[in-house]
Amino acid sequence: MKLLLTVGAQMPFDRLVAAMDEWAGAHSDVAITAQVGPSTLRTQHLIAQPFLDAPAFERACDEADAIVGHAGTGTLFAALERGKPVLVLPRRAELRETRNDHQLATARSFAERPGVVVAWEVRELPARLERLAVLVRSAPLVPRPARRDGPLFDALRAFVDRGELPPEARP
Repeated sequence: MKLLLTVGAQMPFDRLVAAMDEWAGAHSDVAITAQVGPSTLRTQHLIAQPFLDAPAFERACDEADAIVGHAGTGTLFAALERGKPVLVLPRRAELRETRNDHQLATARSFAERPGVVVAWEVRELPARLERLAVLVRSAPLVPRPARRDGPLFDALRAFVDRGELPPEARP
């Protein structure tokens, strides 16, 4: 299995990077491309890069079997438009990983969608990664790439712009 770990570019997300580094140590059969942002952690098992330029990021998304990351809309868009499963761990304001808890709201909104796996706490990551592996082995989530101008992406954009899903997109 090939994974892309991505944590965004604005703030460190060392809680996720450290947990994935530990998990990678026990799963050397899984290839992980890690884009870790401004982290200062020295990973032992991940080959971590602070940033991937746009073409490299797109290529990493295309080559991955699944994506693991923070609950940012960019992470969700990257996976959903490719029909790939995604595992997200929301950043939390109380831990100073973000400025507010918008990622908790995003994760709650997408937690029941096919192909989206949420770990609410870092201790849940190993079990959720196992669930992600099951999704990778099953049929593709979307038979063809999702259109960026379709109803799902309209709902995602509305969520980002207004902070809530429009009534027609609510589960």
